[in-house]
Formats: sequence, structure tokens, C-alpha cells
Amino acid sequence: MSLVVALVGPTATGKSDLALALAHALGGEVVNTDAMQLYRGMDIGTAKLALAEREGVPHHLLDVLEPSQDATVADYQGRARAALLDIESRGARAIAVGGSGLYVRALLDHMEFPGTDPQVRERLEERVAREGARALHAELDRLDPVAAAGIGPRNARRIVRALEVITLTGRPYSAALPQHVYEVPAVQIGLDCDRTFLDARIEARVARMWDRGLVEEVETLSAAGLGRTAARAVGYAQVLAALRGELTPDEARAATAAGTRRLARKQMGWFGRDPRVHWLDARDPDLTSRALDLVARADTGTLGLATDDPDPRRTLGS
Repeated sequence: MSLVVALVGPTATGKSDLALALAHALGGEVVNTDAMQLYRGMDIGTAKLALAEREGVPHHLLDVLEPSQDATVADYQGRARAALLDIESRGARAIAVGGSGLYVRALLDHMEFPGTDPQVRERLEERVAREGARALHAELDRLDPVAAAGIGPRNARRIVRALEVITLTGRPYSAALPQHVYEVPAVQIGLDCDRTFLDARIEARVARMWDRGLVEEVETLSAAGLGRTAARAVGYAQVLAALRGELTPDEARAATAAGTRRLARKQMGWFGRDPRVHWLDARDPDLTSRALDLVARADTGTLGLATDDPDPRRTLGS
């Protein structure tokens, strides 16, 4: 299999545009690694490229779930790896693009998926409602400090999942987490930029979402039924709060921008810990040619480790 080209990094750095440029240059097809873009109808709030914006490049794993469904990493892995085989069968190059770190890892790395137990999960979710996520995070910290260190104390869903796995397997949740070892050969290219510049891009993106009808999109989706995962997505959660009268329209818009900034920093933290990512400045006027050079060197085995490269993040936003 040809090396998968994976474009990663914070939201609003231009990954989708670079993916199109690389697809044209390499004879490639795009594989989505953004969890929210899996959902049909969640278009404006996820900055999903419309069909007319895809420039004739085939895109895989967009619009494959109903918003009422909850996405799972295990389901995604099966779908995404099948897409890779399909692309390879046509002699095309797979270009994975998106900012959902766990989905990127599920696509590229060895990753186990322990089973689930609805009763165990229900008991843990009841405890979250009764005791709060921080209390369960403290319990996770006692049982598996490594897992707790990687899961925020407010991330109730991941805390519950970690405790569920520990309960069912008797092993630390961190033992099932992916390692930085490729199961699917790949070259990862990260995009980042100065935080002031990125924050301005995020503000502009949020403004475009409102202008393009995000509120109306959420109203339509809400009427049809939104599942827990979709309803918590940045932008959608804030608009839903406004529709319930909990936020004013201006407050919802400001909260969406703030939530997107937090997401970008979280994504940078996730991808920044992966030593295999080769970082480029998203503002570089020669970005496409620099990315193609990385791919060419990876194809010939002369790229070397990302840790051997000068780290552009020192002069960017990390």
C-alpha cells in the first residue's frame, strides 16, 4: 500500500484546501478524519466542503451517519480502512484530513477496542450526574494515572469510558490506548500557525457560519433529532443553548468562537505529542510544494524522523 498522506493539526489552519491541492498533484482521494463531518446535514458548523467545493476530488466518510446516531471510533476504523483498500484498488493515493486525533490514530495505528456493557456505563453516567465528572476523574486518577493525565476532568464521556474499560477488563484503560507505531504506513504533515493569526481565522470562520445559516441548520437538525455526540459539537451546542433561551444570539456566537479556540489548542496538544508529525507553517506561500517535498522524501525513505527536523512550532503557536 502507498503511504497514506495524513494532514493534521488545529482547526481553521487550511487542511481541507491543502488536501485538495495534494490530491490534484498526487492523483489522490480524500478520507475524512473529522468525527463531526461523518454526520449527514452537519455541514455549516463543521466547515464541511460542499460537493461543488471538492473540485472533483472523491471524498470518503462524509455524511455516513445520521445526527441521531453516536459515532464510535471502532466503527470509524472499519469504515476508514475499507476506504483505504478501495482507494488503493484504483491506484489512487489516500489523503486523510481532519482534526479528530483519536480518529487519525484509529486509522493509522494499532488500536484495540475493549467491549462495552450498557449497565456498567449507565451506573457510571448516573454517578457523573450525582457526583460530578471531577469526582470520577479523581477515581480514574487513582486507578490509572496515565489515562487520567490524558483526559480532562470535565470530559465526562471519556472518563466514563475509561472507568468502564477498567471495570470490564481489570486492566488499565491506558493499556488499550494506541501507541505511536503505524499499522498503516503513513506520513503525517501538521499545519500550525501563530496563535493571533489562528484566532483571527477562527473569528472569521464563525462569522461565516452565522452568515451561511448555522442557526437554521441547527433548527432543522434539532427538529429531526440530534444524538448526544452531535448535540455536543462546538457551534451546535451553543446554538441549541440559544434556541432554549439560555444564551442570547451574540453570546452563542461568542461562545462558539471561544469553544473553537479551546478546541484548536486541544488539537495542538494532541498532535504536538506525536513525534512522527512533520510541521509546516499554514501561512507559508509555498505550503503545497513543501508538503509535496515531504511526501516525495517519505516515498523514497529519505525523510527521516520528524524529531530530526527544526520544530516550526517554536516560532508558531505552541
